[in-house]
Amino acid sequence: MAEHKITATGRTDEGKGASRRLRHAAQVPAIVYGGSADPVSIQLDHEKTWQASQNEWFYASILTLAIDGKAEQVLLRDMQRHPYRQQIMHLDFQRVSANEAVRMSVPFHFVNGDTSPAGKAADVALTHELNDIEVTCLPADLPEFIEVDLAKMEVGDTIHLSAISFPKGVEPATKVDDEHDPAVAVARYVKEEIEEEIDADAAADVPSLKQDDATAPGDDAGEG
Repeated sequence: MAEHKITATGRTDEGKGASRRLRHAAQVPAIVYGGSADPVSIQLDHEKTWQASQNEWFYASILTLAIDGKAEQVLLRDMQRHPYRQQIMHLDFQRVSANEAVRMSVPFHFVNGDTSPAGKAADVALTHELNDIEVTCLPADLPEFIEVDLAKMEVGDTIHLSAISFPKGVEPATKVDDEHDPAVAVARYVKEEIEEEIDADAAADVPSLKQDDATAPGDDAGEG
């Protein structure tokens, strides 16, 4: 597992006014909590943090957060963004312990779709039904992604979650069985996909008759 290091500085000035001043100074206010230590308010360089946030690992990996030179292992738990600017408003990091399992969403990486029988066929769409999966594992076992090999997919095939190989020590956070085994990838004719969309749109356009909308017998009695 690659190490991803983020540098931060501790701060004592807190509150909305302090956070505004930090943002004007191209800093990101943040907090670190969890474990046996007290919560700590920190600040990070916005440009470097923004660049890091463009990577998948920023959201799905154990991060090494160096606060005033002291390193801690953390997970990103929350990010607040400006509604229309490319600006991070606030970050929440949670400390992790090497001996305690973590629960985290990990992205799927789909490979070999273009070279599969379904991928080579005309009028066939390979759709990704799930883009990520929540897993539980020890921090050292947390993968940056889980690979889904589509090389053998034929038209009409479906890859279910139960067919995915998880790394050693990593398990889905929810039980997978005959009753709960969602599709991860599906190969179907494009025509079928369009027909399904049309049927769904048509069903959504059908008005439902509610008792409040109907005129009950005798509603007009006594008027006039």
